[in-house]
Amino acid sequence: MVGRQYDCLVNPLGAVRFTFEKAVASGSDPASFDRKDWGVADLFREFLFDSDGLSQVPILTPSTVQLAQPNTLVRFRGMIQDMLGNEFYVGAYKNEDTWNTNKFTDVSQFPMGTSPNMRVWERRLLYCVPVPGQNSWADSTSEGVIYPCTNVASANREKRLRENCSVSADVDMQDSSNDLSLPPCAKKMRGEFSPSENITEGTDCGTSMVLDSDGNDFACLVKIYDSPESDLKLNDVFEFIGVLTYDTEVKFDKGGDNELANSFPEDESVNLPPSKVPRLHCLVHRKLSVDDMILSSPAMEPKPHLVKGMRESLLRHLTAVLGDDELAAHFMLLHLLSKVHARVDSFAVGKLSLNLTGFDKASISVFGNRINDAVKNLVPFSHRMPLTVEYLNTASLAPVKDYQTNRLVCGVLQCAEGSHLTIDETSLEAGTLNSNGVENTKILKDLMEFQMVEYDFKYYKMKMNADVQLLILSEGKSNIIPADLVVPFHPSSVGPLGTVDAETLNAWRWYLATLRSLPHSIETEMQKMAKYGAANVSELW
Repeated sequence: MVGRQYDCLVNPLGAVRFTFEKAVASGSDPASFDRKDWGVADLFREFLFDSDGLSQVPILTPSTVQLAQPNTLVRFRGMIQDMLGNEFYVGAYKNEDTWNTNKFTDVSQFPMGTSPNMRVWERRLLYCVPVPGQNSWADSTSEGVIYPCTNVASANREKRLRENCSVSADVDMQDSSNDLSLPPCAKKMRGEFSPSENITEGTDCGTSMVLDSDGNDFACLVKIYDSPESDLKLNDVFEFIGVLTYDTEVKFDKGGDNELANSFPEDESVNLPPSKVPRLHCLVHRKLSVDDMILSSPAMEPKPHLVKGMRESLLRHLTAVLGDDELAAHFMLLHLLSKVHARVDSFAVGKLSLNLTGFDKASISVFGNRINDAVKNLVPFSHRMPLTVEYLNTASLAPVKDYQTNRLVCGVLQCAEGSHLTIDETSLEAGTLNSNGVENTKILKDLMEFQMVEYDFKYYKMKMNADVQLLILSEGKSNIIPADLVVPFHPSSVGPLGTVDAETLNAWRWYLATLRSLPHSIETEMQKMAKYGAANVSELW
């Protein structure tokens, strides 16, 4: 049996060149490959999903990016925070009698010379960040291959490791099933570490946090090929799998010998330093839903008796969290199951914002923390906002376009679909709102009423659809952000909460995610009734 002539994990560019040369040899015109895949995507999908290669692909995180080998296969999970437009590059060129490709790379692998036989192609640039408010249990880094920790005190040793682990660019690599053919770094990427190389909690990896210019913990510039623009939208959560180009030592020199960059340089605002923001040339991407954030989803169908048992146990848990207030627990459960399923005119069908009243500074310190912890354990993305006059006057809630850097500056309310926002209004006191505070109040009301956030592009504003669950904790009914439902909170006890095992937590997460995503239809008349009811029956006293 003859092994593969490339290693998709360690040498993905070898697989790209192999399929490119095969397509050219079959008579295909390289000029047609600009927006046409020549078999690369199918090859990697087969490796990742049919041959269980996905679990072998290292996950890119702030602590692993500086340990990653350039030009290897990695994956990154994040939210599309900004779309930076398109980039032109020399996608294919003829060197003497041989066609070569620069697709999925920043620099030319072979000298391009001055040959007139060049094909200028186009790719999209996406600025992606970890999902805002992502809770630790939904962190994907625990399910994949993690890079081994290195000793930063031995910089020379790390440099030698990089040199020794450099992968040949030749196409005729042996199949990865033969361990003897793999370099040491490839085996480490597969998780084949000796006991002394295992990572333990609290170990200092000696890597500095990668920060982008907006102050986010970690960012990645994803370059997209052969994908319709409608497939990727702002604030969507994706898993991108592709070729990593990242350099922690060498600065990107636009005036150097990089022929590809010299021919078609990136705009200054887009050309974030490779030593600061890694590039990922995407081979395969897939949109992630809330279901995909549940790392250990129960292998079961939503059968009535199973769903009923999960609902009853979750309701008992929420009742205990809310001090044995069964009414508040029922509406809390309905609130956590809410989702924007459709939009009729300007009305978002399915949303259910909830205002729990009756809190003071004493009860908020107890039950506010309980509610916050319960929400964090049940939904993958959650935020807590302390609503005060000072906060409204100073916070940046909506994204704003910065034309000096040509970047969209992230706002607090730029959230992924399915995010949960708890607003604590108990510290709100009398005061004067400035222009920013008035604008922020309007933004919150629009999110509450229409599930939309108005993005500020300086010369114009654009309302973007959102799907955020909003919970307001207040002393009396909130007049700043009126909710769909106002429920008085009447706890009768403050008993200790029992420990919930991981299996039960996962079952509850599965229950919430599954029931929110089940298909259903609402007749037009019923939609009108729901809209009328939401507008006229919003308070329970």
